[in-house]
Amino acid sequence: MNLEFTKSTDTEHTVQLEPVLVSVYWRSSYAPAGGTVKFEVITAFVGNGAPIKITGKSENGKKLGKISDVVRNSKYRGHFEVPEDMEIGDQVYFEVSFPGNGLDGESGRIPVVPLVRVNNLKWSAKEARRGDTLTLSAFVDGVREGTEVTVTIYEYDRDSAHDKITELPATIEGGRMELQWEYQYFEDTDEIATQEELDRYGGAYNPPEYFFTIKIEDDEYGKEEQASGLLEFKDWIEIELKDETGEPAKDEKYILHLPDGTTKEGNLDSDGRARVEDIPPGTVKVEFTNLKDYTIT
Repeated sequence: MNLEFTKSTDTEHTVQLEPVLVSVYWRSSYAPAGGTVKFEVITAFVGNGAPIKITGKSENGKKLGKISDVVRNSKYRGHFEVPEDMEIGDQVYFEVSFPGNGLDGESGRIPVVPLVRVNNLKWSAKEARRGDTLTLSAFVDGVREGTEVTVTIYEYDRDSAHDKITELPATIEGGRMELQWEYQYFEDTDEIATQEELDRYGGAYNPPEYFFTIKIEDDEYGKEEQASGLLEFKDWIEIELKDETGEPAKDEKYILHLPDGTTKEGNLDSDGRARVEDIPPGTVKVEFTNLKDYTIT
């Protein structure tokens, strides 16, 4: 594209902008046999709605198909289905033309590789508490040894609006992905539904749940079906109460005011201690009913 302008700037000129094919490329570095491969065409000044024709081919004479469509916002994205019987190592490319603009071009070549298969995604446990170290693992076929992948951990939402918690790098070794992750609680506790809200909609408190996916280049595996299974977060609190002399306040009654608006009651043991499991995460207020001066948060 020639952007040089040499005319004077104190008078009006008419400049004709020639259509340009800026780039024609695959959005992946390989084409999986039996899978799909994505591409993109970027243009300038061809006009919104300009007709475009794309033909997918291979160096060994295999056809990926033909596409006839129009360009929107100066670009076109699409994909080809790669035949399952394509020879591994064959090189695929595509040709593009714009019948109304006299433009044509050709992409680079990428190799045909075996279809990537990711299965048996799993956590090393079904429940986690703060500070637990979990192992995330999966079997991965169809990628080279040492391939780097991205593991993404999501908080599960029943309306499918899953929140991304963190991304972790991993490497495929021996057809397997495995990494350790120390669990931490991430959610804003202000978002926890109160008991009043749950009662209003006929629901019940459900602990946070998590799943993970594996991303290889542009493809993410395990998200739609939560293939890893759901890891459930379980929180807990430990209470210890002593009097002014350091003696345990044995058998003292307590009330826990939990973040979701509910309460739990119990009694300390003979050592002035109690541990309460499976409570909502967040700030807990502990009230000792017989010792008002000992109420703590």
